[in-house]
Amino acid sequence: MLELLAPAGSMEALTAAVQNGADAVYLGFGDYNARRNAKNFTEADFAAAVSYCHLRGVKVYLTLNTLLTDRELPGAAALAQRASLLGADAVLVQDLGVLRAVRQAAPDLPVHASTQMTVHNLDGVKLCADLGLTRAVLSRELSADQIGYICDHSPIEIEVFGHGALCMCYSGQCFFSAVVGERSGNRGLCAQPCRMRYGWGGKPDSYPLSLKDSCMASRLRQIRKLGVSCLKLEGRMKRPEYVAVITRIYASLIKEDRMPSAAELQELETAFSRDGFTQGYFDDKKGPDMFGVRNEKTPEPKELFAQARQSYAQENPLVDVKFYTLIRANTPAQVGVEDEEGRVVTISGPVPQPAQSLPLTAGQVEKQLSRTGGTPYRCVEVRSRVEEGLNLPLAALNALRREALDKLSAKRQELPPVRTGEYKPGARYENPRELPQLTVSVRRASQLSADLLNLAPTILYVPAEELAQHPHYVKNLSRETKLGVILPRIIWDREWEKNREYLEKARDLGATEALVGNLGHAQTVRDLGFTLRGDFGIPVFNAQSLKELKRLGFASATASFELMLAQLRDLSKAIPLEAIVYGRLPLMITENCIIKNHAGQCACEGENLLTDRKGERFPVVKAQGCRSEILNSRKLFLADKPEWKRCGLTYARLMFTTEDPWECVQALERYQDKSTWSPSQYTRGLYYRGVE
Repeated sequence: MLELLAPAGSMEALTAAVQNGADAVYLGFGDYNARRNAKNFTEADFAAAVSYCHLRGVKVYLTLNTLLTDRELPGAAALAQRASLLGADAVLVQDLGVLRAVRQAAPDLPVHASTQMTVHNLDGVKLCADLGLTRAVLSRELSADQIGYICDHSPIEIEVFGHGALCMCYSGQCFFSAVVGERSGNRGLCAQPCRMRYGWGGKPDSYPLSLKDSCMASRLRQIRKLGVSCLKLEGRMKRPEYVAVITRIYASLIKEDRMPSAAELQELETAFSRDGFTQGYFDDKKGPDMFGVRNEKTPEPKELFAQARQSYAQENPLVDVKFYTLIRANTPAQVGVEDEEGRVVTISGPVPQPAQSLPLTAGQVEKQLSRTGGTPYRCVEVRSRVEEGLNLPLAALNALRREALDKLSAKRQELPPVRTGEYKPGARYENPRELPQLTVSVRRASQLSADLLNLAPTILYVPAEELAQHPHYVKNLSRETKLGVILPRIIWDREWEKNREYLEKARDLGATEALVGNLGHAQTVRDLGFTLRGDFGIPVFNAQSLKELKRLGFASATASFELMLAQLRDLSKAIPLEAIVYGRLPLMITENCIIKNHAGQCACEGENLLTDRKGERFPVVKAQGCRSEILNSRKLFLADKPEWKRCGLTYARLMFTTEDPWECVQALERYQDKSTWSPSQYTRGLYYRGVE
């Protein structure tokens, strides 16, 4: 049976989910989760939530799916350990450092890969399995054929999103909120910039980044046949009534194995929608029809929500039980109860007496024991053996039923023994004292001029596709410069064949390094003989993630540009660390081609600027696979600041995106202290400001 996982942003929402048929709920406990603005649970709340859910046969998953600093890791480890002791069934993580800490502090707590890990291909799932994770939540953008391929070959459980809000950017790869508003979506405080107005031609007159909500209600049979283990409903920031409505409908559809009725689809839309729903990603039919906005003047569906509140205002029987009774002369009455998992409780009551008038019948016994109303239990069978001529007060039978169910409840809420450990940061590495070596990455091979190559950066990174198709641009590469390839951050399984060809051609041209922006790409790169170097798509926010990347065979990693320079300096660097010190920072990578949606045709090669309500203009450039990448409106520039040189970096990267060949040369010369050039408009990024 497909597991239905519902959101619980509060205890009321949790109750709404459970009473309407959820098999599991996910919730935040403390501040270390991707919905820090939700009504996250205190320790006492969490303990009560686990007890409430386990009594009713529902699992509880803890969300610990944000990037954390070294200072925050001990608290996160302690929280995970406490959650494990309180009976949590699993924890969702994004950060490799958090994973490392959880494994130490709570070794028996199963771990799931959050969608924030951007797991979108089979190798990514296999790596999750190698890391000891038991489930991976796939990126929302995947189509049915890609989900099916992964499920057919996956060594662990696969979870997909079924209903609710869609982020415009691949989860875990969005930096828009952080760079523009200093509120990091990767740390649970997304300001939802994709729901704001933007436009082309300098006019912010539309909503080109606001996707409709997903609704997979009519695709559930297909999802189950694909081999998906769990369907997730989004909505920890939504009200409990909404949770009740969507959980009830999806639970009914899964249990009854049927298509939704017109009335149910209308209820889903009435509860919340943005100009209707979309199945575009799942159906592999992307385009402008997937977009919509929420009409803020839409009245609250008072009648629907009133009915929803009634659905969880009282206890609904959720757990099937069987009763067994034995009533014999001169022997205490025996009552046993068994739940669906085979737990059995047996108790004894008073000795039945000879009947003076009407003797007790098996039918009377069965009737009394079946009265489980007001409890989580549903009596599905009573097996009774009652000797003739005996009497036992009905009140005694009722008391036996209540006592048996109370003891069964206690048994269902028992906490299993779990091991605990101690989180140990481990050895600290001293910062290198040498100045960082300059590396260069380009987006287009045509940005490579003879003058740039003559400046001899330590490593030159070129997209594998560009290098394979335009090899002549690097024919005069200095012997002092290592040649590296950049892999796309997103490579679906059906896209690997051509990417492998690009990599093989690049290797034959002398490329030895590979800048990898997703863990799911590491195995192929390693098999082809490249040196693994982590790009910004694999977030490094703490020293533990560096240690984990070292264990995975990475020769270097790129620090998150959401960190401040002081935090970079304080990182214990188990492997050489690189930081981006120049260029337009990437804000989003989108499965939908924003340019094609606007123009109605492919128009990636020209200048495409997305304008926001403040007049800032964000370049939109092509990413492999007819995807789009939104870049920051201003270039990061630090050449006139000495602090970045004192952070213990081994490498400092100049990332060229929209620059022409002349500007690439000017920027590199400035960072080599050969000129006084600076861009006309620039930003210091988050290196001095930081993020929440």
